[in-house]
Amino acid sequence: MTDWLRSVRPIPQFRTRLIGAAFLALFAGIALAPAGASAAQSCEGLATLSLPGARITSAVIVPASGNLPANCKVNGVATPTSDSSIQFEVRLPLTGWNGKFNGIGNGGYGGTIPATAGDSLARGYATAATDMGHSAANPVWALGHPEKIADWGYRANHVTAGLAKAIIKAFYGVGPSLSYFTGCSDGGHEALMEAQRFPDDYDGITAGAPANYWTHQSTAWVWQGAALLSNPLSVSQLKAITAAVVRECDAIDGLRDGLIDDPRLCTFDPAGLQRSGVITAAQAEAVRKVYAGPRNPRTGEQLYPGLERGSEYDALTDDFLPQLVGSWIAHEPTSPAVPFLGDFFFKQMVFNDLNWDYRTLDYNRDVALADRKMAPIINSTDPDLSDFRALGGKLIMWHGWNDPLVNPRNSINYYKSVVAKLHHGHGKEFNEKAPGPAKETDAFLRLFMVPGMDHCLLGSGPNVFDTLTPLERWVEQGRAPERIIASGGAVPNRTRPLCPYPQVARYTGHGSIDDAANFACLKAQRSDDD
Repeated sequence: MTDWLRSVRPIPQFRTRLIGAAFLALFAGIALAPAGASAAQSCEGLATLSLPGARITSAVIVPASGNLPANCKVNGVATPTSDSSIQFEVRLPLTGWNGKFNGIGNGGYGGTIPATAGDSLARGYATAATDMGHSAANPVWALGHPEKIADWGYRANHVTAGLAKAIIKAFYGVGPSLSYFTGCSDGGHEALMEAQRFPDDYDGITAGAPANYWTHQSTAWVWQGAALLSNPLSVSQLKAITAAVVRECDAIDGLRDGLIDDPRLCTFDPAGLQRSGVITAAQAEAVRKVYAGPRNPRTGEQLYPGLERGSEYDALTDDFLPQLVGSWIAHEPTSPAVPFLGDFFFKQMVFNDLNWDYRTLDYNRDVALADRKMAPIINSTDPDLSDFRALGGKLIMWHGWNDPLVNPRNSINYYKSVVAKLHHGHGKEFNEKAPGPAKETDAFLRLFMVPGMDHCLLGSGPNVFDTLTPLERWVEQGRAPERIIASGGAVPNRTRPLCPYPQVARYTGHGSIDDAANFACLKAQRSDDD
């Protein structure tokens, strides 16, 4: 672990859940109560609950609706520093509480509280979420506000977890027996931050499409934006590129099903589309740059993986969420995703200059500055998960191979870094051909790559799946997930198994290719980075 990571990553003070629960009771200012105790506080009475560094702004009963139970909705604000204003929300089922807590991650730069009334509330969980410490109505919240950056970077979810547990304890008379965190995109970044910095906040964590390498992900957003905004591609051109990629690479896994199982094995080049007049030479070079990803011009170092072949355009997703998670930049110049997210980062967090032009980014000097200044605060790339593992924590990561916003190979890189750290104590390279050394990591961390899935949802491949249930089984029953069944996509009734990396799903040769039962999870035969 580097010195700067050691300086910002707190050492857990409580090595067991029992001691952690005792601390929670002290935090809440109330004594531990036996399991099954009746509610100790009315919903309305929570409005006067005294909390350290925070205050409740409202506590109201929300009637049952659809499959959601009647619940107590508690809103409040936490102020861990004089420049902090972390808005949070907690939902408490009035009946049928399962004794557990689900913290819900945010997305992007946050700014609003994500939905706390969803599937986990319907399943009997107490839930909580935060706006990450600022309002989306303020477009310059980070400029000159280092504490707000820290709130967004790592502090808001940790503070919210402690407050939510205290509120749960006050309401039910007993704290949660188990706590889970679920998040995707920046929520995945937040999930890994919790496992790394605050390993006793949660027993189980799911991290989808984690944007955990924020300094270099932002660099990639600028790189992609500079290439594609200078040589914009129309929707029809992006469709043509994706169609050509699928024609060339679909059958690499031995099955023609419209999906590229592992885009790393695809070597498609846009030269053919250039020769046929579909795209220009400049557009073809822009596509190559996006595939390649940014490099340091002085050292040649790969700063961040490029986007995968096949991620250029997805009609199913783009029709539902245009300009966001279904394509590369198809609607220049107003795409909200790229390079806006990277532009925001460098303007407000690195240079403190709203007039900075993303086209001037120096991929050597400026990226190094971003790492020195911001990586210790906002990156959740620390591979040392030994404390989380020692506390019995379980972590499921997942990522769609067609993600055009957070580069999917980054999740593989992080998984490999954890294996290397735990088994070798240094950066020795992970070897996919000999996955035996990963067994210790797989005992608490598993990564599932999803062919054809876009950013966090939708896509041409099966993309509807449940990660909370297998996480519960892993934490509560010791049953590690050997496969997760996904459904939907371009073929609505299709199901496929998602396999723990580096295994992949392979057709057994018998039965329908749209039935997950006819696929086995097997070790991949080869990879471009073995």
